[in-house]
Amino acid sequence: MYTSSGTMDKQQHLEKFASLVKRIAHHMMSRLPVSVEADDLIQVGMMGLMEALNRYEEMPGAQFETYAQQRIRGAMLDELRQLDWLPRGARKNMRQIDAAINALQQRLGRSPSEKEIAGELRVTIDGYHQMLLDARGAQLVHYEDFTDSEDDDYLERNCAASGADPLANLLDGDLRHALIAAIDILPTREKTLMGLYYEQEMNFKEIGAILGVSESRVCQIHSQAVARLRATLKECAWTSIA
Repeated sequence: MYTSSGTMDKQQHLEKFASLVKRIAHHMMSRLPVSVEADDLIQVGMMGLMEALNRYEEMPGAQFETYAQQRIRGAMLDELRQLDWLPRGARKNMRQIDAAINALQQRLGRSPSEKEIAGELRVTIDGYHQMLLDARGAQLVHYEDFTDSEDDDYLERNCAASGADPLANLLDGDLRHALIAAIDILPTREKTLMGLYYEQEMNFKEIGAILGVSESRVCQIHSQAVARLRATLKECAWTSIA
């Protein structure tokens, strides 16, 4: 897949890895609101793939597919952040869930149950499940989680490398180790779900068949696992800032 002069044939690489862009987009779509169009993500992902091709020649020794996946996902996440696709009310709910989980973990010294989280939020278990569904697509880390004010952004101060994804840089350091530790203490079913989704790249329907629950229930469990991880990561991040 190189030209006679030894340079990368970008058109052939675009055609070869177009299926990778679609796979990443559809995998991501399983936890996004219906308002997000798969075709829009694919288009942005193709731009990320082109960017990866343009930069790859400057990175001798790098494995292209691994690098391309990072750039494709990064391009899609950047687009989603700009669109602010998670409604403000759902994001507020997610922050309330984060706070409830964090308070319970501090008080109980363990991961709280769904019933305990619902009690802390003063809602019924059905109401809590609806909050989890509404928060579908919540990310592990949001930019505003690390913003003290409009003029004081932790990510921009500490991850200002040109062309870099500050979230990726942050997770490459202390938070990456914190994330591994946080995943390790997740309840068994949530840990299994995260492994099937992020490592095995199964969709929610496939995971539901394995766990013996509905696709919507998988979505709830995923949102809850993300909330547990966010609560832990935010605590670790602010500890490191202090």
